[in-house]
Amino acid sequence: MKITVLGAGNMGAAFVKQLTRAGHQVSVASRDGAKAAQVAAANPGAQAVPAAGSSVGADVVVLATGYADAAAALRAAGDLTGKVLVDITNPLTEDYMGLTVGHSTSAAEELSKIVPGAEIVKAFNTLFAQVLAEGPDFGGGRKVSVFVASDSERAKQSAAVLAESIGFQVVDAGGLKNARYLEPLAGLNVYLGYGAGLGTAIAPTWLRKA
Repeated sequence: MKITVLGAGNMGAAFVKQLTRAGHQVSVASRDGAKAAQVAAANPGAQAVPAAGSSVGADVVVLATGYADAAAALRAAGDLTGKVLVDITNPLTEDYMGLTVGHSTSAAEELSKIVPGAEIVKAFNTLFAQVLAEGPDFGGGRKVSVFVASDSERAKQSAAVLAESIGFQVVDAGGLKNARYLEPLAGLNVYLGYGAGLGTAIAPTWLRKA
């Protein structure tokens, strides 16, 4: 699969690492071109591309910026009509201890208004970069969940293929409006990691009793 990762921070770098290892054709774009080049150089097979028009030729675009930077990144990426857009953002406050959007909408739903032609799916937003970079195996047969929420079955399937190719288990979380639940779940994870001092080697998962 041809994938463009928007963002070269911790999450973007983790995606590039894991997706290239899984055999995908990965490009990385960032407003900081030098940082994108550094991430690509650290992952053989990946390539850095200019932020402007970075979505051209991609099957899937992974939005791995902060929520505050997401709109600008999407506009720079070019025409996303008909493309699958994986939104991992969380609308966190500056201290990371609260959400700026919620209840009647979500970050994913707001971003869908900016790129109405894209097939947007909320996924991977409940993971810390450390968990994404190190992989889903927590030992004892336990695998971390990636929750996917979208109104597009194609987008869900694309996100599931990416998650499963890395080794995560996938949980169908319904329509895109259920991002209103997934984003607060990510907020809880951030609180537990930083506010409660549990660190970033944690992740929410969903278990089913046999």
